[in-house]
Amino acid sequence: MGLAGARRSVIGDSPQLLTHYYDDARTMYEVFRRGFSISENGPCLGFRKPKQPYQWLSYKEVAERAEALGSGLLQQGCKPSTKQFIGVFAQNRPEWIISELACYTYSMVVVPLYDTLGPGAIRYIVNTADISTVICDKPEKARILLDHVERRETPGLSSIILMDPFEKELMERGKRCGVHIQTMQEVEDCGRESRHVPVPPRPEDLSIVCFTSGTTGNPKGAMLTHGNVVADFSGFLKVTEKVIFPRQDDVLISFLPLAHMFERVIQSVVYCHGGRIGFFQGDIRLLSDDMKALRPTIFPVVPRLLNRMYDKIFSQADTSLKRWILEFAARRKKAEVRNGIIRNDSLWDKLFFNKIQASLGGCVRMIVTGAAPASPTVLGFLRAALGCQVYEGYGQTECTAGCTFTTPGDWTSGHVGAPLPCNLIRLKDVEELNYFASKGEGEICVKGPNVFKGYLKDEERTAEALDQEGWLHTGDIGKWLPNGTLKIIDRKKHIFKLAQGEYIAPEKIENIYIRSDPVAQIYVHGDSLQAFLVGIVVPDSEVMPGWAKKRGFEGTYAELCKNKELQQAIMEDMVRLGKESGLHSFEQVKAIYIHSDMFSVQNGLLTPTLKAKRPELRDYFKKQIEELYSSISI
Repeated sequence: MGLAGARRSVIGDSPQLLTHYYDDARTMYEVFRRGFSISENGPCLGFRKPKQPYQWLSYKEVAERAEALGSGLLQQGCKPSTKQFIGVFAQNRPEWIISELACYTYSMVVVPLYDTLGPGAIRYIVNTADISTVICDKPEKARILLDHVERRETPGLSSIILMDPFEKELMERGKRCGVHIQTMQEVEDCGRESRHVPVPPRPEDLSIVCFTSGTTGNPKGAMLTHGNVVADFSGFLKVTEKVIFPRQDDVLISFLPLAHMFERVIQSVVYCHGGRIGFFQGDIRLLSDDMKALRPTIFPVVPRLLNRMYDKIFSQADTSLKRWILEFAARRKKAEVRNGIIRNDSLWDKLFFNKIQASLGGCVRMIVTGAAPASPTVLGFLRAALGCQVYEGYGQTECTAGCTFTTPGDWTSGHVGAPLPCNLIRLKDVEELNYFASKGEGEICVKGPNVFKGYLKDEERTAEALDQEGWLHTGDIGKWLPNGTLKIIDRKKHIFKLAQGEYIAPEKIENIYIRSDPVAQIYVHGDSLQAFLVGIVVPDSEVMPGWAKKRGFEGTYAELCKNKELQQAIMEDMVRLGKESGLHSFEQVKAIYIHSDMFSVQNGLLTPTLKAKRPELRDYFKKQIEELYSSISI
C-alpha cells in the first residue's frame, strides 16, 4: 500500500512517529514506577463501601502487594516470561490493577476475561491462551470456571485465586476436579516469604492479550506489547500537552471495563503522573453517588452515558419555558466555547449548570469519550453545560485504543479529530461502495507503534486485519474534512446487496434514524432476496410517551408499543430524518416493528462494547422480519 496519501499529526517535532513521551517510561512497569517516584508515595487506588468515604492504598502498598503476588505466582510454578499468560476475571477494583502489575513486574502477560463475552467464550479463551491460573473477584466466577473443568472443557486450568472470601465447600469442589483454590492474601503471603527479584519487561514484550468479542464467531485475542500501550497514551499526552497538564492531584473515576483498552490507556496517563484512581462500587446506578464522594477530575465515558445525562437534564426542564431558558443559556455558553473559552463560573453556570456539574462531583476538568460515535448535539451541549474539556477519540483494540483524537481548541463536533502523533492514517478505495481515496474517502488504515502484533494463534484473521506492510485495515469508512480531521461515515463489514443490486450499509442508516426523539435503539435489516429494508425499533421509555401524547396518543408504554398508528408516526419521523440526511429511497425502511425491551449484553443482542450483534438480531427477530416483508407489497 505504501505511504502515498498517508496523513500524520501536525503535532510533534520529529519526522519519526512518537513511541514514548518520557524516556523513563517505555513499559507499563516503568510507567507505574515513574508515578510511584513522583507521588512520593501518595494515594494510588481507592475503593468505597456503600455510603462511606473512599479508602486509599498508597503507591508503595500497591507496588509491594504486586511484587508479593507476583512472587507468590512464581512460587507456584508460573514462569517469569512473556510465554506465561495469567487470566484476570473481575470487575474494576484495586486488586485488578495489583494483579496486572504483578504480571508486569515479572514479564508475564495479562489476559482479561469478562462474563459478557458469553459462556462459550470463557472456555475458548482459557484454552487458546493456555491459561493455567485465573485470578477472580467473586466465588460465582470461580464456579463458572469450575463448571468448565468438570465438563472437561478446560483441561489446562489448575489454579484459581480469589479476591473475595469463599466457603470451604468451593475449595473441596476444586480439589475434586484438580483445581487448587486459594485467596489472593495467601498467595501474597507466600510471595512475601520468598521474594523474587523483579524481572521487568522490555518495550517489545507482550503485555496483554485483549480478547474482543467481534460481532460474529469466536472472540479474537489482540496481542499488545508494552510499547503499543505506551505509544498510544504518549500520543494522547503529546496532543494535550499544552492544555491538560496531567498532574499529581488528578483523580480518575474507574467504571468502564478494565477488560477494554480505552479505560486502561486513560488510567496509564494518570499513574504516569502520580495521580490516583477511585473505583466505583460496581453498580452503575450508584455512579453519581460515587462521583460525589470521589470528586474526580478525569471522567472517561461512552456516548450512551453522555446521551443519558443529556436526556436527564432535558427531562427535568418539563415546561416549554424552562426548556427555552435552558437552551438559551446553553447557546450563550456555546458561543464562548466557539471562542475557545471553557469555564464553569459564568452567570449561566451559577443559574443553571452548577447542579449538573455538582452531580459529577464538581471537579471534572476533562471528559474523554470513545467506543462509538457521539452525537454532535449532545457533545456540543455538554461542553457548554459542564464547562470542561470534552475530547472524542476513535480507534479499536487493534491499535491499542485510539488512533485519532480531538485537537485541543477545536471544539467543533461531527468528527473524531486528527491522527495521533504515534500513527499514520490513510484511506483506501472501497470500490463497491463508491468510496475513493482520491476524493478523500475510503477504508481507514492505521500504521505505527500503537498497532498490535496480530491475533493469538489465528493467522487467518491476522492476515485479514494486518497487511504485509503493517497497515491495520479497520473496516471503518472515513472521510477527511477540510480542517484535517476525520469523520467516520460508514462501516465496510456489514454491507449487503438488495435484490436489485444496490449496496446497503445498515449502520450508516441506523446512525441517522437513532436521532429520532422517540427511538432508543434501531436494527435495520435487509438481504439480497428482498427489494427493500425493514427495521426493528425499541422506543425510548422516558421520551416516547411524552412524544406520543403531543401527537394525541394515550396509554402506558406497553400499550403505546402496540399502537399501529403510533408505529406509523415513528416511522414517518425516521424517514423524514433520512430524507434530510440525503438517504436514497432504497436506503429508507418501508416497515418497522416496535419491540418494547432494549437490546442488551445480557439478552445476547449487544457485544460488551454495546455494538449490535447483527446475526443474533436477525435470528431473534426472524418471525417479525418475515411478517414485515409479507405485509408490504412494493
